[in-house]
Amino acid sequence: IRERTALVNRLRWHLHELDPGTEITARGFRQLKAYTLVERQLADKTGIVARLARDLNARARDLTHTIRELEKELQQLTLEHAPALLAIPGCAALTAAKIVGETAGIDRFTTSDAFASYNGTAPLPVWSSNTPRHRLSRTGNRQLNAAIHRIALTQARHHQPAKDLIKRRVESGKSGREALRVLKRHISRTVYQALRTDQQTQLTLAA
Repeated sequence: IRERTALVNRLRWHLHELDPGTEITARGFRQLKAYTLVERQLADKTGIVARLARDLNARARDLTHTIRELEKELQQLTLEHAPALLAIPGCAALTAAKIVGETAGIDRFTTSDAFASYNGTAPLPVWSSNTPRHRLSRTGNRQLNAAIHRIALTQARHHQPAKDLIKRRVESGKSGREALRVLKRHISRTVYQALRTDQQTQLTLAA
């Protein structure tokens, strides 16, 4: 995905050079139809820049095909091994696979608090003007933290219970970032329980 993003960024710059009026968002290149559109736009273009753009377009399209195939495989694997995790709103196959891989066995953590400390969602207490507050922890597994952060952002936009939680926290005087931090801590607990459930399911099936 990072490689495709780099290719798409270069491709969009070349398309702008060839025609400043051409505008396809980076997000648009997640769809295969965007590459077909670019191919048509470049059909009558000549020169080095057009040639480079065609090459980048073809390579990015091939990567998109590969990404989709891998996503289907990961979807199947996560459905088999982590259905409870995948059922969490906002947790897609790639995110679920990242969580499973980075956790490397939920049985390593005896409590959800230990898991939160490991993934960096456990808030750190600070004091300002004699007022106790909490700040974001910069410790822990950042890849796992990023996965939980993606779930939180998705839930904050589309999951009503999460939207309600943030609204209540903001109304109680917390900032938007503080409210999101609370949501991430809640999601960490949910992920912990889901991983525990999936582990028990796998042990039962193995028995």
